[in-house]
Amino acid sequence: MNIRAIVALLCLLLSVNMFAQNARIKITGEVIDPDGNPIELVAVQVQNTLIGAMTNDKGFYSLSVSPKDSVVLLFSCLGYNKAERIIPKATRDMHVNVRMNFSSEMLDEVNVVATTRQTNTMTTIDAERLKILPDPSGGSIESLIVTYAGVSSSNELSSQYSVRGGSYDENIVYVNGMEVFRPLLIRSGEQEGLSFINPNMTEKVQFSAGGFEARYGDRMSSVLDITYKEPKEFEGSATISLLGANAYVGSSAGKFTQVTGIRYKTNRSLLGTMDTDAEYNPVFVDFQTYMTYKLTPRWEVNFLGNISSNNYKFVPKRRETSFGTMDNPKTFDVYFDGKERDKFQTFYGALTLKHQLSQKTEVGLQAFAFNSREEETYDISGSYRLDLAAADEEDATSTLGMAYYHEHARNKLSSNVMQAGLYGISQVASAHVLKYGLNVQFEDIKDKISEWEKRDSAGFSLPNTGTDVNVEGNLFSDNHLKDSRRFSGYLQDVFKFRSEQGMFTLIAGVRGSYWTFNKEFIFSPRASLGFIPTANQDFTFRFATGIYYQSPFYKELQLETVDEHGNAVIQLNDKLKSQRSIHFILGGDYAFQQMGRNFKFTTELYYKNLSDLNPYTVDNVKIRYYGENCAKGYIAGIDMKFFGEFVPGTDSWLSVSLMKAEQTINKDGVETKAPLPNSQVYNVSLYFQDYFPGNKRLMFNLKGVVAGGLPVTIPRQGYEGGYRRTPAYRRVDIGLTYQLARGESELMERGFFRHFKNVWLGVDVFNLLDIKNTGSYYWITDAYNQQYAVPNYLTGRQLNVRVSVDF
Repeated sequence: MNIRAIVALLCLLLSVNMFAQNARIKITGEVIDPDGNPIELVAVQVQNTLIGAMTNDKGFYSLSVSPKDSVVLLFSCLGYNKAERIIPKATRDMHVNVRMNFSSEMLDEVNVVATTRQTNTMTTIDAERLKILPDPSGGSIESLIVTYAGVSSSNELSSQYSVRGGSYDENIVYVNGMEVFRPLLIRSGEQEGLSFINPNMTEKVQFSAGGFEARYGDRMSSVLDITYKEPKEFEGSATISLLGANAYVGSSAGKFTQVTGIRYKTNRSLLGTMDTDAEYNPVFVDFQTYMTYKLTPRWEVNFLGNISSNNYKFVPKRRETSFGTMDNPKTFDVYFDGKERDKFQTFYGALTLKHQLSQKTEVGLQAFAFNSREEETYDISGSYRLDLAAADEEDATSTLGMAYYHEHARNKLSSNVMQAGLYGISQVASAHVLKYGLNVQFEDIKDKISEWEKRDSAGFSLPNTGTDVNVEGNLFSDNHLKDSRRFSGYLQDVFKFRSEQGMFTLIAGVRGSYWTFNKEFIFSPRASLGFIPTANQDFTFRFATGIYYQSPFYKELQLETVDEHGNAVIQLNDKLKSQRSIHFILGGDYAFQQMGRNFKFTTELYYKNLSDLNPYTVDNVKIRYYGENCAKGYIAGIDMKFFGEFVPGTDSWLSVSLMKAEQTINKDGVETKAPLPNSQVYNVSLYFQDYFPGNKRLMFNLKGVVAGGLPVTIPRQGYEGGYRRTPAYRRVDIGLTYQLARGESELMERGFFRHFKNVWLGVDVFNLLDIKNTGSYYWITDAYNQQYAVPNYLTGRQLNVRVSVDF
């Protein structure tokens, strides 16, 4: 063989060897949990190398390796047992699927939810807990949310909540991707019926306390995103208690699925624990259905319908309230005449048509219509007496004030809101997911408000104005908001990438909207970044920021003026602009195992810069706005949550929040500094589960709250007239739940029980310590112009019994 042939052969062998070294084998696959659901953020690594990948929200992963005799893939994710797959001979592209089991054991019927990584500001909440949660509102998603860090509520009769110092109106709620609404006239928790969300029909609950994505609407505080069930087989349940009853049934038949629920609630027994002796007759009924139909493999249509009726009747007789201090005790005694009758009816229908253009793109058309008819009618008079009670038996009782008063209202409101839009979700390349949408919304709202209060004191207990009868206050309105149109759109990108330092998740987007009523265009950029370090995957870090607007709705537009007769008249302010909040949120999680149990500690620091504020006051749950942009402020705080298996096989958590929220109001050239109305300074909440040793069918649940008092103002004076704080809100509710029968037990195979899967018996004790919490105040002025705030106490201790069945 000559020299040229040898050189040619060597070059050929060298080129083949280099080609073989550069050739890569692609390994792809999906990772699912025991129920067949995809698992996101699973770390997939080639053993003894730095080659790795993370699964996306579909559970999909992809990585490349050099050809080898064998490749070992390691799969790990917080909350799941590690998995390993050995590929004996890696010589070609292949697909490897993996099923990972939960790391927590199933202790009989006690379900433990795996602790998952949170790379954005959205938290996933387990709705199944509501079956055993002691809840005086009758069972609502909101009652569980208020135990989370940064969320607070100081009225157990209401499903409204405040998030990081914001008002109830600053929270937006979605069900199946569309916004839902609540009645506007409700002024007290006693009137409030059921939350729109039916927990029995709920499949998935996601909640963000700030820094949320651009695809969510124009609100300054939080977003609650609910997804309803699409059953795979027949299912159902029913519950009856002293607070009402509910039932739902779900089914699947080929291309069609449906889940339908009905709820009935009455607060009669609970309201009977309040200071006012009265005939309470609250009746709340709600019917919902959610149906889906798969037209073709790529086309699907779904419908959500809701009808709600809320009737509240109240006939007061007498009230006795003791308040004050040990050294200065007071009593407030009232004899009533008259009644109140309120009626709130709402109708909601939503339709979605979605199409799978390809494996990577989904588009859809959405439309909803909301209608409410609200009436508030009362004529209640009373003779009251305010006394300085005797400190001991030797002291005499002295009268501070006595008068006759009359409260009157004839309020009506009707609203129609309609929205239509389109959305799309597209996966671009392997690491980008684009989400986009356009919407147009129409509003038609009209009201007739006529309410007044007068007091007859014969010049004794009120400031003497030379007449025996004083009109304490009145309010009139005859407004019609029509031809109101809102246009909005959003575009955002979810980008996940990996480096040697770890896994990054970047969500960035913009949102814009225009309202024809005030001719305002707002532009809202938002972004968040999540990071899971390679060095220690027990840690997760995240940062979020953005400009968030509170686009005015009907209540915010109401500007109170005085006519030539001295009457307070409401006008709609078409110059009112959106309130603005700039969010900065820095947080992290540390997940660890102790004694074989999962735990997670979460901390978030936040700062919100507020401008163009529309100040408001709160009386019970009624919010009254100033109706003009005349304030600025800030909110800063820290939220901490310790979550885990305090007791093996159960999930519990402790939340602690500290906050400072202040505003500066510039009204008529006068500056007033005051706290924001929902500034509680501190909030500590606990949700705890346990089971009795040796009998895991008997569960114990506790929900406890200790929160700082809220600032309240004198009616019709605002913060310019000063404020005072209510006492701290303290409450403990406990529940005992016994699983009478389950699964394939002998009892379930006999007689009546053979029709059910599970039977639960429960006993709840609401307000276990019988603490008198203050919901609002009734203000009285004596002959010397001194004002007294008489507390309106919330509910006392109450026993509840419930029975639940699954079938």
